Amino acid sequence: MKNTLSKKIISTIALGALAFNFAACSQKPAQQTTAATEASTAQDSAQVTDAQASSDGKVVLRGIVDLVPHSEIIEHVKPILAEQGIEIELVATAADSTTNERLDSGEIDFNYFQHLPYLESEVEANGYKLVSAGGIHIEPITAYSDKYTSVDQIPDNAVVAIPNDGTNEYRALRILEENGFIVLDPEAKDSLSASVKDITEYKKPIEIVEIDSAQIIPTKDDYDFFITNTNKALEAGITSTKLFSEGKDSPYANIIAVREEDLDNPAVKALVDALLSEETQQWIADKYNGAVIPVIDLGN
Repeated sequence: MKNTLSKKIISTIALGALAFNFAACSQKPAQQTTAATEASTAQDSAQVTDAQASSDGKVVLRGIVDLVPHSEIIEHVKPILAEQGIEIELVATAADSTTNERLDSGEIDFNYFQHLPYLESEVEANGYKLVSAGGIHIEPITAYSDKYTSVDQIPDNAVVAIPNDGTNEYRALRILEENGFIVLDPEAKDSLSASVKDITEYKKPIEIVEIDSAQIIPTKDDYDFFITNTNKALEAGITSTKLFSEGKDSPYANIIAVREEDLDNPAVKALVDALLSEETQQWIADKYNGAVIPVIDLGN
């Protein structure tokens, strides 16, 4: 028993010594690894600090806008804002049904594609906390034709295509009324919303086709004339004759939409100020030659 116990003690001591030697041998590389890690971390931190320093004072506003004319107008004011330390990043140049949702969630800081009545309908339907920071331009809804060059030439029973969505349908019907084709129910005019059901009289017999606004230009050859938004006509590059259009008194100015809490954001205010400057508004008037109307009176 004694011999066995002695052997166990000796084995234990030997193992302890071996463990000590292993730990001692491992200690120096461990220290080196730690030092290397600390040096690497310090280098990474320095790099992060440099990146932050390079962006000091710069504010980035992320937005979604329509392609024409919205993105072109934004591109025009980018250099003006850059001088103030504000960078505009366009996430997309094709607004869609999710654009207000993305703004409300904070994914973007502004959007520029809609008029106030449309925004208000979106807020009411979805509970978004979004507001207008300012109206910038009007895209007058307009009647075009590839067959006729004046209203007088349009025959009885002519077929006209109009957009079937909310406010745009009302706008189309309103200019048909203003140009002597129909009479609308006064209640529809008060609500800024109407469909063909709200027509009380056809002063000139026409057939009105209500279709998705995106399908009007691709199918324009099927109609005697058609009514669409000028931005869609600009994007499509159509050469159709303009017959009649909304005027400067249109309540449908396209707006910069933001979250309620950003309404007083200095960068947002700077963006709107740049867009509403006399220089930018004159640039809009000159570039689009009436297809897009500036909101301020330039005295032209």
